[in-house]
Amino acid sequence: MLVAWFPLMNHLYPPLPVVASTNVVAKAAGGTNRDAVIFASTNIEPKTATPPTPIPAVQTKSLPHTDLPEEIVEVQNDKASYFFTSHGGGLKLVELKQYPADVGRKNAKSLTTNSLATINTGAPHPIMALLGAESMQGDGVFKLSKTATGLRAEKSLTNGLVITKDFVLSTNYLIETTVRLENRGSQKLALPEQAWVLGASTPIGPRDNNPIMQGAMSYNGSKAEVIGEAWFANRTLGCIPGTPRSEYRSAGPLSWGAVYNQFFALAVIPKEPNVEMGVQHLELPKPTYEERSADPKLVANPIGFAATLNYRFSPLEPKQVIERHYTIYAGPKEYNGLARIGEAYHNNLDLIMNFGFFGIVAKLLLLSMNGLHTLHLGYGLAIIVITIIIKLVLWPLTTASTRSMKRMSALQPQMKALQEKYKDDPKKMNLKLMEFMKENKVSPLNGCFPMLLQIPVFMGFYTMLQSAIELRGASFLWAKDLSAPDTIFMLPGLGFPVNPLPLLMGVTMLWQAHMTPPSPGMDPMQQKIMKYMPLMFMVFLYNFSAGLTLYWTVQNLLSILQMKVTKTNDLVAAAVVHKHSGTTPGAFGGRKK
Repeated sequence: MLVAWFPLMNHLYPPLPVVASTNVVAKAAGGTNRDAVIFASTNIEPKTATPPTPIPAVQTKSLPHTDLPEEIVEVQNDKASYFFTSHGGGLKLVELKQYPADVGRKNAKSLTTNSLATINTGAPHPIMALLGAESMQGDGVFKLSKTATGLRAEKSLTNGLVITKDFVLSTNYLIETTVRLENRGSQKLALPEQAWVLGASTPIGPRDNNPIMQGAMSYNGSKAEVIGEAWFANRTLGCIPGTPRSEYRSAGPLSWGAVYNQFFALAVIPKEPNVEMGVQHLELPKPTYEERSADPKLVANPIGFAATLNYRFSPLEPKQVIERHYTIYAGPKEYNGLARIGEAYHNNLDLIMNFGFFGIVAKLLLLSMNGLHTLHLGYGLAIIVITIIIKLVLWPLTTASTRSMKRMSALQPQMKALQEKYKDDPKKMNLKLMEFMKENKVSPLNGCFPMLLQIPVFMGFYTMLQSAIELRGASFLWAKDLSAPDTIFMLPGLGFPVNPLPLLMGVTMLWQAHMTPPSPGMDPMQQKIMKYMPLMFMVFLYNFSAGLTLYWTVQNLLSILQMKVTKTNDLVAAAVVHKHSGTTPGAFGGRKK
């Protein structure tokens, strides 16, 4: 019912038509129409209804309105195409040549088949645009000119301020950027607070409905801070409503700042760390009612996060020059590449992967998966091989755990008798139970320990698989994209996805629960709850990536195989004892005379 509720309600009560927006970026927000993205105007502010939170500062600071046409200049290398705009004199869009915008199964009516993945798609302002007082912007139109290694943007203001931006294309998705502020006038200029646009985190495509995978991150040289939907919502324990936050400001020197979505990132590394990073919640243009009617999977309320590099007030004497240097990374969240850049700049740029508490396990699993892939194994087979290796490593512990649980189950009548005998003295009852288990060399912890060891592995797989761009578009059996659910079709009329791997995972979990002996002292109702608890896991993981459910399904099958092997070995051992001692095999591999 939980899974079916929202598709059913959307079917019975379709969303009401939304007011048509005058922002021409709306059709380009998904990044699947290159021409619409490149030539969309950023000068028209989107119409919004009464917002639930204060208007973000980055939306109140915009480029000046101008009637001059927007000039777009394209510069490219073997990795990407970079589109610079005269409106703001910055980098408007990055198009990645090696990554398609759409992977897996496509709907020919709504998705193109030849578009490329883009970064800063649908953002309100270009990267390295200067937002702030009119004295530093003028009409906001820059002169663009190609150079031997990139592009230059220049702007001269009437007060004598000259702004020059040099973008030099480098390797590994890097752009070396120099910003120059020069006072060519005869009067001292008081430069107010400046906000240089770092970029915006926007969805990968118009169907991307995973806001928890979007956000921003700041790193001060020792600690990385993640700023996302949860930070702005400011809920206690993640669910109790609190006072929403409107803007994030970093504290202390900034080693780098970044915005990212599930598979791509935009990071700016300032050479001079005396800068603050600001992040604001961004409401992107909504699809029209007609667009949603044609494609119900379009996200109704797409969101993003816009970031700026903020500098405080500073005077600029006549003939004085302020020069700032940045390294911009605009590319995939590919661990090896980010790690190499982090080593070169000594700034741990690979933290953008956001592996979390189980980062060491996630990195080890990712490196292992990529290593197996270099041996010409597909990523699906690589996941299966890693799962088998992990199972073999934990095999002795799991076998010992299974036997301990069986012995505990066999001793349950005696333990119940002790509980009944000392039921009026709980302290003494616990003492007698501990002595009894010690004499019989069993412990309830033996059954839990192997499962506890699997938790870091599962969480490592979870964090690794949800952001590993290597799995994006990788197919295995019927799954066309291991980084997404393995949907084979939608139920007609309801729009509910049919995902075979989570269903198989649920079946194997029920099978495994049926084979697992109950814990001692557990009442019949608790036993039933534990046996059917796997169905809840199936619900929770139903729309997770196919790579994760593939790992869990294979893990369950191997656990079932181990339980059967252990049971067979115990019966064989009991038969051997019976042959030499004249006893008969007892329950759970024991002996009885």
